[in-house]
Amino acid sequence: MLAIKGIYNNGKIDLQEKIKTIKSVPVIVTFLEEIESPVETGLDINSFSFNKSREITKHYHGSLSDAVIEERRHAL
Repeated sequence: MLAIKGIYNNGKIDLQEKIKTIKSVPVIVTFLEEIESPVETGLDINSFSFNKSREITKHYHGSLSDAVIEERRHAL
């Protein structure tokens, strides 16, 4: 195993030393300073309203599941 310092900037790692390899080799990158990762956003359960959903679909008389499946088929 070989350890080489480098700088990560804009998705690229610039190594401070040149090494010669015959073929591609796997590497492990360790960030020495703590980096903030973006927080994933998802469905906020508090913003979901069952009554609002019922109101939106009150005039729909078919199968909502079938409608969603059909819509996704057309999107492909």
